[in-house]
Amino acid sequence: MRFTAVCTLLLLIIPFPALTIEALAQGSDAEAGDLRPGQFIWHPELAPSGEMTVLIDLSKQRAYVRRDGLCIGVSTISSGKPGYETPTGDYTVLEMQRVHHSNRYDNAPMPYMQRLTEYGMAMHGGHLPGYPASHGCIRLPLAFARALYKESNIGMTVTITDQAPSGEYGTSSDASDAHAGLQSCEPDESP
Repeated sequence: MRFTAVCTLLLLIIPFPALTIEALAQGSDAEAGDLRPGQFIWHPELAPSGEMTVLIDLSKQRAYVRRDGLCIGVSTISSGKPGYETPTGDYTVLEMQRVHHSNRYDNAPMPYMQRLTEYGMAMHGGHLPGYPASHGCIRLPLAFARALYKESNIGMTVTITDQAPSGEYGTSSDASDAHAGLQSCEPDESP
């Protein structure tokens, strides 16, 4: 248990270089569909203020973040594995803790935890193998979880769906979109 606490503390205080993630986030032509497990795109400067919302798409294992109507981030996720499926629905962030450990699963670290339900479902930093692997939570890349945590607040709306985004999270065909690498919150699926 002491080893887990030390490892969690080190993860939270040692800055992680974003490596390929940083290259994607620096305004490349990458889109959400190009992301590999653990990668994300983050541009909060596109909408420095306003209401922020998160859409979790279980079918694509992606999180889409909008603020003031603009897409500011897209990330890979890992949701609940078979037998521990992440429930769909509309939630609000009920609690936020920078350092948190699971009360149910061997004191597992849940850095940058944003609780969505009273029974324990949350968004937090964790391992992303490229498929659903959690006990129901939404795992995010650690650097993305940290960045999202800094911009989030209690009461933020989080929608979890098992269908591809549409409407305000839908595709944009405008290649000159000002999202600097985001183009839209969802890649165009047309051939």
